[in-house]
Amino acid sequence: MSALLEARGYSHRFGDLLAVDDVSLRVEPGEVVGLLGANGAGKTTLIRALLGLLPTRDGEIRLLGGPPTRDARRRVGYVPQGLGLYDDLTVQENVEFVAQAYRATVPSLPEDLADHADTLVGALALGSQRRLAFVCALLHSPDVLVLDEPTSGVDPLARARLWDTVREHAERGVGVLVTTHYMAEAQQCDRLVLMAAGRVVGEGSETDVVGGVRAVEVRTDRWGDAFAALQSAGQAVTLAGRSVRVADGDPTLLDRVLRDAGVTAELVQVPATIEERMAVLAQAKA
Repeated sequence: MSALLEARGYSHRFGDLLAVDDVSLRVEPGEVVGLLGANGAGKTTLIRALLGLLPTRDGEIRLLGGPPTRDARRRVGYVPQGLGLYDDLTVQENVEFVAQAYRATVPSLPEDLADHADTLVGALALGSQRRLAFVCALLHSPDVLVLDEPTSGVDPLARARLWDTVREHAERGVGVLVTTHYMAEAQQCDRLVLMAAGRVVGEGSETDVVGGVRAVEVRTDRWGDAFAALQSAGQAVTLAGRSVRVADGDPTLLDRVLRDAGVTAELVQVPATIEERMAVLAQAKA
């Protein structure tokens, strides 16, 4: 089966900065691939390359089985981080403009946007703007969906509805590449690709991406003091509620840091999360 989106050994530089370094990636028909990584990992640069918006000098980019030509891009639905909407047009005018550009039928607005049909996009809340961008990306029935943080700023119920729509299109054979900072959304993807410093550093299931990284859970009533002490010591510490965790932590070192701060705690090694794997990578890069 031919990939709908593919990078083969692709690299891209901005001056002296190597933004993407020898990356290979495939998105098959009916597959939802989650592209993960911290800010600056190279995700958006790779997406722009896959869409033919950046020149290909090192490696190969293929869109719908061939070069990313204008005709091929017409078969892509794209929601960029900047949304690609016109702030000085109304919701209805944005939809009509996109439909005309693709020679597609103007769709009826979903109920949550129909009430704002005559509102200028610049006056909409960010969540509504993202919802509109998603509608515009789908109105020409694309073969490929490329979604760069499509649900950022969207409330949980709207995010769930958007993901229902993503899944409906994937079941029809549409290939989907999506970036997200919501790990609950990452778990809905068929396959994950983790980038750091321009390279792919993990691929597959959540377990595959996390690899052998472990975390140390710090169990103490003085969780605030524990967090502050570990953070001051330069540890990759995270806080979920009152649960203090240190990615790839050395229990002996952590115990010494906590004792020096006068904090008594139980230290338990547990499987790391994707966020913790990303924190370890970011710390290594720094």
